[in-house]
Amino acid sequence: MENLRDLYIHELKDLYSAENQLLKALPKMAEAASTPELKDAFTTHLEQTRGHVGRIEQIFEELGRGPGGEKCEAMEGLIKEGESIIKENAPAAVKDAALIAAAQRVEHYEIAGYGTVRTYAQQLGDDAAAKLLQQTLDEEGEADKLLNNLALSGGHINEMAQSA
Repeated sequence: MENLRDLYIHELKDLYSAENQLLKALPKMAEAASTPELKDAFTTHLEQTRGHVGRIEQIFEELGRGPGGEKCEAMEGLIKEGESIIKENAPAAVKDAALIAAAQRVEHYEIAGYGTVRTYAQQLGDDAAAKLLQQTLDEEGEADKLLNNLALSGGHINEMAQSA
């Protein structure tokens, strides 16, 4: 990497890897969730994630490059943590609360990544890519808010876990 454009491309490739890993993990998380609302949240985010992958591919097409070549080790680690939760022998509400925590760590990682590449795109004058990246960033933020709502007020999952 020699300049901001190189870093931008590197970070986009990292996010592309992260999103593709997440495409494999979200169905497992949905299956492991016990509450219908949490299952739905994971299923909905799976569909959004497919769109995120498509947006990154669109950006790479405009750049005249391929999106592959990087492996997001951070997402790999976050997914491994989620897989260990799935294997836990815990009450359903406790497992759901743990799945939410794992999913929120993923969302926060993605929010940081998309915020960074959106800013790089703006700095590099790629307004079309910045708009696509902002759209994904907004969806990641909404997913995080939904998970938080399920844990606390709307779904009461944390409260149920406390009583388990």
